[in-house]
Amino acid sequence: MHKSRLSGFIIDCETGDLAEAARFWSGALGMPLGEVSGASNNYIQLHDAQRNLHVEVQAVTHESRVHLDIESDDIEAEVKRLEALGAKRIKQVHSWWVMQAPTGQRFCVVRPQDPGFASNSNRWDQGKP
Repeated sequence: MHKSRLSGFIIDCETGDLAEAARFWSGALGMPLGEVSGASNNYIQLHDAQRNLHVEVQAVTHESRVHLDIESDDIEAEVKRLEALGAKRIKQVHSWWVMQAPTGQRFCVVRPQDPGFASNSNRWDQGKP
């Protein structure tokens, strides 16, 4: 048995000015800016008190896009569950996996981000809710 849920959205920006990109998305979405984070200072979190989603602006070297994160208390079990649905592993990064849906969208399977994860998640027993 493991748990997972939609964690939130990452706004990937191919930019040399992460702060300016984050200011734009903060204004566009009405979400206050958070702190710069990440090993390379390449993330700025946007605060979403209304929906409790994890939303970040990330500096990337690939084409700009938006991807979602699925958080799980057992990343390997969740990756296998998603593979059974047709997803493919693309690349492991630190402790998480970049995956690709059968329809081409990239997404990540990450460790739990939300303090309320345990009570607000789907429970999977051998891949079925």
